[in-house]
Amino acid sequence: MPYREVLLGAGNELAQELSDRLLELGALSVAVEDRLAGSAQESALFGEPGMPAPAAAWSDNLVRALFADEQAADAALLQLLASGVLADLRGVRQQDLAEQDWVRLTQSQFQPLCIGQRLWVVPSWHQPPPGHSGAVLRLDPGLAFGTGTHATTQLCLRWLAGQPDLRPLRVLDYGCGSGILALAATLLGAAEVAAVDIDPVAVQAARANADANGLRLALCCHVDDLPPQRFDLVLANILASPLRVLAPLLASRCAPGGRLVLSGILQRQADELIEAYAPYATLRVWQELEGWVCLEGRVGD
Repeated sequence: MPYREVLLGAGNELAQELSDRLLELGALSVAVEDRLAGSAQESALFGEPGMPAPAAAWSDNLVRALFADEQAADAALLQLLASGVLADLRGVRQQDLAEQDWVRLTQSQFQPLCIGQRLWVVPSWHQPPPGHSGAVLRLDPGLAFGTGTHATTQLCLRWLAGQPDLRPLRVLDYGCGSGILALAATLLGAAEVAAVDIDPVAVQAARANADANGLRLALCCHVDDLPPQRFDLVLANILASPLRVLAPLLASRCAPGGRLVLSGILQRQADELIEAYAPYATLRVWQELEGWVCLEGRVGD
């Protein structure tokens, strides 16, 4: 049975509200695009790395929401009308999408990745390159985010691989996705590593990747099942908005003097995040890559 895609035009504020509401109403995924992309009116959103963003958001957006079937799509639109989020259905379109394994199609683009001289991240459908040196992490993201190729993940991996000695550290990977950071920390010698996520599929993928690499995580579970313990190092590669909300929680998971490493942050969002964490930790930009930054610091400094 094909999936059903709903397409809605919206301004900046409405696009954000629609995204949140559509997910609440059962959308499998929601994407927001520049509706003027490809035209002379197309506008850059993030700008060039190191330069200020030309705009905070697009003024004319196309919201794409994917539903399991037409019935689910129609029910969501009726709820949007009833709640007043949509005044009418003018300009709203629906179309069928043939069922495909989108995750596998995307994964087919990924190649082995070298992180410094100490670590290779190798997708499960590839072999390590001949004559490679360093530890090898075999990875199958499954349906969870995290192959190592995105700049935000690479920044965290570079940070881990650049540490002279992880052996004494208890590490928490908060929002673990495929488990890539937790498993990299384990391979690089961390004493104890826990991986947690809000998505059960991510927890399942992280456990499967640990088994495939013959690695043992001290804990791999839903965030709600994480015991009340503290860690020497807390890693969180998420996005700026949830990282801002999670500031007191993530800081509370750090042992006194423990380190925070945060990624998923655009350059233009760095100061805002540093300020949000200021009551708990002194953060700084550790490194930048492709317009993204990784922040690090110690709790209590």
